[in-house]
Amino acid sequence: MTQIGGQPILVLPEGAQRLLGRDAQRANISVAKAVANAVRSTLGPKGMDKMLVDELGDIVITNDGATILSNMTVEHPAGKMMVEVAKTQDEEVGDGTTTAVVIAGELLKEAEELLEKKIHPSIITRGYIMASQKAIDFLNEASDTVDFGDDERLNQMAVVSMTGKAAESVGKHFAEIVVKAVKEVSDESDGKITIDTDYIKVEKKQGGDLFDTTLINGVLIDKERVHSGMPKEVKNAKIALLDAALEIKETETDAEIRITSPDQLQAFLAQEEKMLRDMVESVKKAGATVVFCQKGIDDMAQHFLAKEGIFAARRVKKSDMEKLARATGATLVMNVKELSAGDLGAAGLVEERKVAGEAMTFIEDCKDPKAVTILVRGGSEHVIDEAERALNDAIGVVSSALEDRKIVPGGGSIEIELAQALNRYAKTVGGREQLAIQAFANAVEVIPRTLAESAGMDPIDTLVELRAKHEDGTNKAYGVDVLRAKTADMFSLKVLEPTKIKRQAILSASEVAELILRIDDIIASSGKRAEPSMPPGGMGGGMDMM
Repeated sequence: MTQIGGQPILVLPEGAQRLLGRDAQRANISVAKAVANAVRSTLGPKGMDKMLVDELGDIVITNDGATILSNMTVEHPAGKMMVEVAKTQDEEVGDGTTTAVVIAGELLKEAEELLEKKIHPSIITRGYIMASQKAIDFLNEASDTVDFGDDERLNQMAVVSMTGKAAESVGKHFAEIVVKAVKEVSDESDGKITIDTDYIKVEKKQGGDLFDTTLINGVLIDKERVHSGMPKEVKNAKIALLDAALEIKETETDAEIRITSPDQLQAFLAQEEKMLRDMVESVKKAGATVVFCQKGIDDMAQHFLAKEGIFAARRVKKSDMEKLARATGATLVMNVKELSAGDLGAAGLVEERKVAGEAMTFIEDCKDPKAVTILVRGGSEHVIDEAERALNDAIGVVSSALEDRKIVPGGGSIEIELAQALNRYAKTVGGREQLAIQAFANAVEVIPRTLAESAGMDPIDTLVELRAKHEDGTNKAYGVDVLRAKTADMFSLKVLEPTKIKRQAILSASEVAELILRIDDIIASSGKRAEPSMPPGGMGGGMDMM
């Protein structure tokens, strides 16, 4: 930075662009709002689907916010921040991605109006921070509790998360599967439940219909037995997991073996055979009837294993080996000679079956499986993909409810309560921050407003009606009954959502809005455009929305 005649001069590369002050804020806010508007119409059970077509012609049809945003190439940095909100929400709680992005867009829309009134961005961000903290406190106070054994409520939450998606017709069937799966992989320590959803494997196979989707109390791996002479079915299986090849290793350094007579060659081959036989003998001695190997199995070793009646699969993925260890209780062994009976796992049945024309291995009836598999069936690839997304949302919802044990009524009812609580809080704060807190309250109401719009209801009349019912304190669970296009008590309709999802959505939305509002200078290097060049939002390349 230099000065000439008292005027600052910023030296930038040739072709660089710069936006300052209100221009920078206006550009960032318009892009963020465009991203939010792209997914807003997908919110709720009556939300519309988006068709995404990439440059190769591959099609994705979905109303899942995270999927839509991840398949759109957003070039503008403010737009990328909004996409990160969806990713964070999806990774943290598995659902509520659209809610988080829509609230973030509405917070910035409200902030834009305050900026037009000459209110400084730092005052707005300070008010937003105060409002988000108060909102979290209120959410915790307003929450009801859910117990580990409350299958009815857990099933209902799973159904609600899938309503409006392609899997809605089989919502109850999927919900039962998801609740069982999540409970199987849950761990309890000091009264606290932790759930690693990575141990719920979702395997997709085209064919049949969605009702053929099943839960396997164990692991399904996309591998077949390595030798046709091996048994296709092993009951009461003793399972060995090997992270070592059942092959003769090559030397680490270059070596040359000189063989000058047929006897020496025969002795060399006999030694190789003996080494492989010893490996198989180690497996047999340990008592294993099934072997899953992360690396290769030599043809000769396959023959010996088949002669001993041992089922074996090779080149099993590391992630599947970890799931097998969790499901069967087996220990992953690095050296086959060290394998012992104590390292073996157990399963009631290991069987090779054909699914959609492909051989797969089912490891079922595990005693206490801490890893399970959901096998998704469906008539077409698009149906199966959307069913998988619905299942992932349901898994996130049920996991969040069990870990946090707090739930709130859905249908936009908790947002109305939250808005009223924030408006009351704003009056106690005073100053210009009060305006920001009231703006936050208005922004949160975008959820019931959008739900009303998607149901064909008048959004203004619906909000007025809901506010009136919540103000008297007797109808705190009233929200938008989207399916019947009227307002109703969400608890009586069993429309419930985990508090954790709402909490994360508000935190993520608030943080990204505060971050974008603090930016008053955009310097873009040559070849990059800082201002929106869209459809606003910089959504060029990649997938296009139709």
